[in-house]
Amino acid sequence: MEFNAIKKIYFIGIGGIGMSALARYFHLHGAEVHGYDRTETDLTRVLAAEGMHLHYEDDVTFIPENVDLVVFTPAVPKDHAELNWFLERGYPVKKRAEVLGIISRAKRCIAIAGTHGKTTTSTMTSHLLRACGIDATAFVGGISLNLGSNFVEGASDWVVVEADEYDRSFLHLHPEIAVLNSIDADHLDIYGTEEAVVESYKQFVRQIKPGGILLYRHGLPLEDVVAELKATGREALSFGIEEGDYEAFNVHVADGQMAFGLRSTIFDWSDFRLNYPGKHNVLNATAAIAATLSAGGFSELLAIAVAGFQGVKRRFEYIVRTPEVVYIDDYAHHPAELEAVIGAAKMMYPDRKITGIFQPHLYTRTRDFAEAFAAALDMLDECILLDIYPAREQPIPGVTSAMIADLMKNPNVNLTTKNDLLKVLKTKDIEVLMTMGAGDIDTFIEPIKTQLTASTKS
Repeated sequence: MEFNAIKKIYFIGIGGIGMSALARYFHLHGAEVHGYDRTETDLTRVLAAEGMHLHYEDDVTFIPENVDLVVFTPAVPKDHAELNWFLERGYPVKKRAEVLGIISRAKRCIAIAGTHGKTTTSTMTSHLLRACGIDATAFVGGISLNLGSNFVEGASDWVVVEADEYDRSFLHLHPEIAVLNSIDADHLDIYGTEEAVVESYKQFVRQIKPGGILLYRHGLPLEDVVAELKATGREALSFGIEEGDYEAFNVHVADGQMAFGLRSTIFDWSDFRLNYPGKHNVLNATAAIAATLSAGGFSELLAIAVAGFQGVKRRFEYIVRTPEVVYIDDYAHHPAELEAVIGAAKMMYPDRKITGIFQPHLYTRTRDFAEAFAAALDMLDECILLDIYPAREQPIPGVTSAMIADLMKNPNVNLTTKNDLLKVLKTKDIEVLMTMGAGDIDTFIEPIKTQLTASTKS
């Protein structure tokens, strides 16, 4: 399909972070953009303000005439009325990942993959490239605070994309540079086993273009596929903390920032500063630096660019930051992500009580990782657990947030509902507060902020 010829395009699930980036791309290129999403959010309101046509009911009467292409996200249920209306009438219908793959195929693609760290690394890579002389197009999985968007079109032939492993979507990509941050068991409702997850990542790596390069976290189980790459004229370099071809060293906190050095066979710099806490973000920064250098970015500007990275919305985002109280919001929804973000908070605030509010995401993920969730949340001084956010799933008998609470060793655990959250929070002595989850917990950010700031003023 010739995308430049598309005059009218329809998105089912337009409010998703990846879908909205694609919608912005087509809107920028002159297409009339229509779309459905289940709920109105800050992001959908922005899309509407930009001139796109949105609605929030699954109702075929909202569908306009003469739609050239329909794009949907796999998170949409199979019985969705609008999706089935298009399918039954033979409209061209494509998954988001397929469309992104077609767009990126015409450019030099940097694909950022991994169970965790994709959004931060892809956003940081986009920022570093632009700061270091490469005006790259970017489709990222979060709102970049530097760019003010999840999409930006650049004048160069480079494009940065977040490679989503859900539903094996990233297999639509054939990158010139691939970054792989992590491989953990996740989306087992799709993959079934951890072995299947690993194999899918290996297939993604095998799709790197001739002459391309893999940048991967040191220690990932990729020995066989790394050998394949090297045998076929492609390159594979690892990164890590105190290990790897790109080696971050002397990682510590200095003046409220992460400080570290970085060395490789072509690069040696002793003093990077990152306004984004946690060792996991040092790893993300190391990957982004390696990708920028691999694409030809100016190395002498890297330290300034790293220090100027403002972060990503809902990735260790400071909502309130006063001497009396700190409030941080994060998208973390997997045990490894919770461990990283809580660990970062403890590193930044070692002498303060940390209270966390966590909304589990998906029944299957809660069932599969209840013990790991409990261990991660035990790192908190105090935990408030909300009901499970179901997303695309139907309830599973016996699977509730209580599964996690029952496995926790920390006695300071409260189970509550969204309706009672603010009342429960009012009873707590808050020093450092964290909200965590991928569901609709973000709808509480402003109410919590208002309550916290009112209490500190009184």
